[in-house]
Amino acid sequence: MSTSSRRFPPPWSIEESSACFIVRDGDKQALAYIYYEGEPGRRSSAKLLTRDEAFLIAVNIAKLQSVPRQILKDIPRPPNTASRDD
Repeated sequence: MSTSSRRFPPPWSIEESSACFIVRDGDKQALAYIYYEGEPGRRSSAKLLTRDEAFLIAVNIAKLQSVPRQILKDIPRPPNTASRDD
């Protein structure tokens, strides 16, 4: 598959906003928002992530574009989930 025909082209990047990390594809399309809270009291009551936890999740999402497609196809999906063979 050529890079130009991919729906979410690499490289994927991470951008930090005031309360979240945004994972973007090569066309700057936002793919994921990972929210965090810096204040421990608010974080605990709302069950939000710390900044470090959110960053690690964003990094792992950004790595997905380099995971071989066959590995992603082998991951079990919940029933009634739409899937595409890219």
